[in-house]
Parts: sequence; structure tokens; C-alpha cells
Amino acid sequence: MDDDSPLDSVLDAVGPRLRKIRRDRGATLGALAEVTGISVSTLSRLESGRRRPSLELLLPIARAHQVPLDELVGAPPVGDPRVRAKPIVRHGRTMLPLTRQPGGLQAYKVVQQAGEGEPEPRTHEGYEWLYVLSGRLRLLLGDHDVVLGPGEAAEFDTHVPHWFGPTADGPVEFLSLFGPQGERMHVRARSKQS
Repeated sequence: MDDDSPLDSVLDAVGPRLRKIRRDRGATLGALAEVTGISVSTLSRLESGRRRPSLELLLPIARAHQVPLDELVGAPPVGDPRVRAKPIVRHGRTMLPLTRQPGGLQAYKVVQQAGEGEPEPRTHEGYEWLYVLSGRLRLLLGDHDVVLGPGEAAEFDTHVPHWFGPTADGPVEFLSLFGPQGERMHVRARSKQS
């Protein structure tokens, strides 16, 4: 095993960190041994790096110092959990991708202003689910023409000719989820008249 492996670097840093935490709290090795049940000699070897740290030893020390185990081993901080989606603007719709991997289930938050022309039902492979956050969403699905309000949802097979968008009342904000193959290009559902 390479002496400079990332694991060895982490383990080598535990001892000095244990010593610093104990000293910052004004505790002696004897006092810490009494609270943890770990011998003074074992604690001393841990702090000097002559004893390899294990969970069996680190857990009671973390409890005694009232610190998370991550602090003893120097775990990296948790990354920023925020999704920083780049908006996609198409045909008056602003779509914020909520999923990052291509293929599979795709999720978007969509905001669309009213007045975007005549509905043009289309079809594509997949399955879609819509959930209205605010405003009113008009959904044309086959022979159905329905309006969904906040808190309402619809789901449908995208092989059925469909169109959705805001009503004339104003903008709509909704979540759109669609299954595999849903990212393919839409195909017009209407036949061209000769």
C-alpha cells in the first residue's frame, strides 16, 4: 500500500486533531480516559499517531467531546445542496431543469406567460405528469380540453395528441415530469391539409 494514499493522509491527521480538541477543552488524558473507558496509554498513542484510529475508539471520544465524528476525522464539508439550473427559454416558456442526468425521468419547473398563439397538439414517446404551482394551465389531451388550477395534477401518455399552456388569464407556473423517451422532438399531431 502506498504511504501517501488519501486514506493514510486522513488517518495521519486524526491524532493531532484529537490532541487539539482535547487541549482546547482543557481536558487531560486521565480525565478523557475516565469518561471514555479508553486507557491513557491508548489515548496517548492515538494522539501521537502510533495507534491507528478506529470507530471503536473514535466514537466514545466524539461523545465525550460532544463533537460529530466528522470533526475528529476532518471530513470535508458537505457541498452546497442548491440546484443551480440554467434556464431554458423556448417559445415563451422558461424551463428550469430539476434533474441533471440525461435520459430517464426528467423534471422541470416551467413558467409561461399568457398569449402564446394557437394551441398545436403534438405527440412524442413517453409519459408526462404536470402539477400546477400557480396560475391556470390549459391542457388539450385528445378530445379533452381542461383547465387545471394550483394544486391540481394531470398525467397522460404522450402518444395522445396534447398541448398545454397558460389560459388567457395570465401566466402559469407548473412542474413537468416526463419518462424515458420524453426528451425526443415533438411531432405534429395534425395532418396537413391538401
